[in-house]
Amino acid sequence: MTENGSFIVNGSERVIVSQLHRSPGVIFLEKSLPTGRTPTAQIIPYRGAWVEFEIDTKDQIYVRIDKRKKLPATVLLRALGWESDADILKLYAKTERLVLAGWQEPYTLKDAALLTIFRTLRPGDPAGLENARKHLSWLLFDAHRYDLGVVGRYKLNRKFQNIPVYVRTLRPEDIAATVDYLLKVHNGIAPKDDLDHLGNRRVRVIGELLENQFRMGLFQIRRTTRERLSTDNDIAKVVPSSLVNPKPLMMALREFFGSNQLSQFMQQINPLDELTHKRRISAIGPGGLHRDRATAAVRDVHRTHYGRVCPLETPEGPSIGLIVSLACYGRINPYGFIETPYHRVDEDAKLGPVEYLTADSEDTAHIAARATQRNGKQTGDGDAAASEHLLPVRSGEDVLSLPMEKVDYIGVSPQQIVGISAALVPFLEHEDANRALMGANHQRQAVPLVRPEAPLVGTGMEAPAALYSGALITAKRAGTVTSVSADEILIYTGETLHHDQELQTFKRSNSGTCIHQHPIVAVGDIVEAEQVIVDGTSTENGELALGRNVLCAYMPWGGHNYEDSILISETLIKEDTFTSIHIEEFEVEARETKVGPEEITRDIPNVSEQRLTQLDEEGIIRVGSVVGAGSILVGKITPKGESEYGPEEKLLRAIFGEKVKEVRDASTYVRPGVEGVVIDVKVFSRKMGDELKPGVIKRVKVYVASKRPISVGDKMAGRYGNKGVIAKILPAEDMPYLPDGTPVELVLNPLGVPSRMNVGQILEIHLGWACHELGIRVATPVFDGATEGEIFEMLGKTDLPKRSKQSGKSILFDGRTGDPFAQEVTVGYVYFLKLNHLVADKMHARSTGPYSLVTQQPLGGKAQHGGQRLGEMEVWALEAYGAAHTLQEMLTLKSDDVLGRREIYESVVKGLNPEPPGTPESFKVLVRELQTLGLYVSLDKDEDCLLQPSSHSVIIFEVCFSNPPAPLLQATGFV
Repeated sequence: MTENGSFIVNGSERVIVSQLHRSPGVIFLEKSLPTGRTPTAQIIPYRGAWVEFEIDTKDQIYVRIDKRKKLPATVLLRALGWESDADILKLYAKTERLVLAGWQEPYTLKDAALLTIFRTLRPGDPAGLENARKHLSWLLFDAHRYDLGVVGRYKLNRKFQNIPVYVRTLRPEDIAATVDYLLKVHNGIAPKDDLDHLGNRRVRVIGELLENQFRMGLFQIRRTTRERLSTDNDIAKVVPSSLVNPKPLMMALREFFGSNQLSQFMQQINPLDELTHKRRISAIGPGGLHRDRATAAVRDVHRTHYGRVCPLETPEGPSIGLIVSLACYGRINPYGFIETPYHRVDEDAKLGPVEYLTADSEDTAHIAARATQRNGKQTGDGDAAASEHLLPVRSGEDVLSLPMEKVDYIGVSPQQIVGISAALVPFLEHEDANRALMGANHQRQAVPLVRPEAPLVGTGMEAPAALYSGALITAKRAGTVTSVSADEILIYTGETLHHDQELQTFKRSNSGTCIHQHPIVAVGDIVEAEQVIVDGTSTENGELALGRNVLCAYMPWGGHNYEDSILISETLIKEDTFTSIHIEEFEVEARETKVGPEEITRDIPNVSEQRLTQLDEEGIIRVGSVVGAGSILVGKITPKGESEYGPEEKLLRAIFGEKVKEVRDASTYVRPGVEGVVIDVKVFSRKMGDELKPGVIKRVKVYVASKRPISVGDKMAGRYGNKGVIAKILPAEDMPYLPDGTPVELVLNPLGVPSRMNVGQILEIHLGWACHELGIRVATPVFDGATEGEIFEMLGKTDLPKRSKQSGKSILFDGRTGDPFAQEVTVGYVYFLKLNHLVADKMHARSTGPYSLVTQQPLGGKAQHGGQRLGEMEVWALEAYGAAHTLQEMLTLKSDDVLGRREIYESVVKGLNPEPPGTPESFKVLVRELQTLGLYVSLDKDEDCLLQPSSHSVIIFEVCFSNPPAPLLQATGFV
């Protein structure tokens, strides 16, 4: 486990995502039946059998144990000791009518009730009284079999009587109290529970998940140990090592970290991506929900999410609402419930100490949000004006208007409602929720830039987010910097030893981006403890810097920014504004094979010396080499098997011996679309003492770094869900320019704003312009941001023209003609991100390549160097156009006509006219499929039918069973 909360498993960094699941305890719900709604009660253990009670439409109470056949609840009560009617009547004297409905059952003895329960739970087993008593005790009251857990007992105690927390099994009093409360719910005296309330859902963190796996492994060890003890005759000679096999425990832990749904490969596009992945909470996983079966009610935002779960940050796909993030100030208590902090309000309307409340505790309190008043002071600052106002107050499911004196708690911050990503979006309060969700997610996809820049308009969360992500390095002690280099910083702390801080340089992240740290202190600087001394990926001076501030204009430009397309200036390429570094990893293994060992070597058959110039003596590419598609990175040869030789060659080899060993080229080549510089090579081998997998002789890892400037087809986005694709890169002289001659760097379509209702970007562009002109940076926190008046007040302090100060717009001139545009244009500085959807990773082309073994059709997808899929809908479209020749080419020559495609390739190379298409391979496969069914199928082209325009019969199938000499069946089909 690392300092930053991730795990290194088999050399890769992984994150264990916390799981949100239904809390153990008792819950009272309503079930919909065809006859109406009926109340139910469920006692949910942490481990063991469920006990469910329900009241039917005839007011009879039934119980269902371990999801088996239901029984009258009076049977279970009698089995637990309340044997007579008088005993049961004492329990529920106030709800006599409902209890009497169960008296008609002829169960008057405890023993009869026990036998009835046993027959229901174990219908095939012989029913004995002692067996029945033991079985019920073992099922519900045995600590080895049944465990409520600390949380389950805590939840039961909140509903019913206080039983010590260490009692983790059910007691008869718990069952009696459950029935009593269920009757109250049925009579409308007590409220029913909400399944989606965060008081009824808790979080399993890594420690608990690992503990469960550990328990399963230990149980298996105990079972096998007992089996061995029972089979060993001579106990005196038994040693512990022969009895106890630790493998089940090791396998359980290995399986958990390696393949469990909650153990995920850490997302590491940028520091924010890494931070939010660790704060993620998933309702999916073992013992949780399934994407296909989860209802809208489970996915929806709940009132108890306030301050605990971010209502915005969730995926857009099938996992929406099932994978969420912890809110900024949320924390998980020892019971697994999410808490959020509030200030307690004293009797004199002053703020008291901070208290963390769970969702259950919050239900009975009057809580006001931390919001800004008109006079600029926040709610709860203790001023007289604030106490006179009526505040919107949450009280359970209701919203009331109360004076300050009647408020119990006040939030600690306006931004406590949202998570880290959403808290980085300025003017979030002016956003539509759908676009705010996209904006929060886009920031996690931002590629680290070579020259990152902190936003002019931030929220104040940039520094904490960067610090807690682990991207920065802080000084562990106060001292003086004595040495600074690219790899380490030495700090003299007043003692004899220097404090050494090592830096990471050009390391590959899990997502293929570049992790690079650089010092921001100089020799002689005096640093304090916890002061930031090293900037990391996507940070600037200790603040998160995911993108760049660019001069932007909202205007149409010749249709090139139609439908969210983006027009950018060539300046952004020349100045490396949005240039990023990506690192590809290539791994090669030399293994032991049945016909001999593989070898990493420079001696590769049928490869010219010119192509081997960049390889060293061992056949590995040299660091610093510039490589492109098709370059050899590691030379490797594999011995050919004896089965590949013909019989004559085998005989000659047997007579004359093996003169030359036949090998084939198995070298690693650079994939198409990848080019760059080799920045590192790592070699692991058994000779050097490295630990490798069984059968592996040597392993080589080659890292290729490529520098990618922004290009046409790359996806970019702001922080407001305003995403788009680069459509055109214009020379700076052709871009629209301001009256002072400054060319605009980015042109966005104004039609992308009104329908999306993400108005925050307009406020950002005005405030960004003012900040740039004044040379300052501002923080405008979410739900407590700058007002329109404050923005225009800042614009008024600038040296901009008077009209621009009043409107935030400016006259722009067309760079191509020099003429002014007809209207003033909204112009200013916006913060834009380059997302990890790069055209270089998606662009793909194929002329020839690999084919499927059975159908002989080209493979699909870029990974297989495949072709473009032509499905049935595309066939219909070509048929509708009457494009017969194109359609025939697509289905034969360009697909699975093996002979025809070879001939047409030759005719293209030689410049000859192509031959007509032949029979496609997939048709031959169909014929062979029919032959496997015992049918003889032959293809016969009827020339007479082809010459008659009126006939539609083109191909005749003659089908007969294989064994009979004469055809038994003939069929005519159409193709």
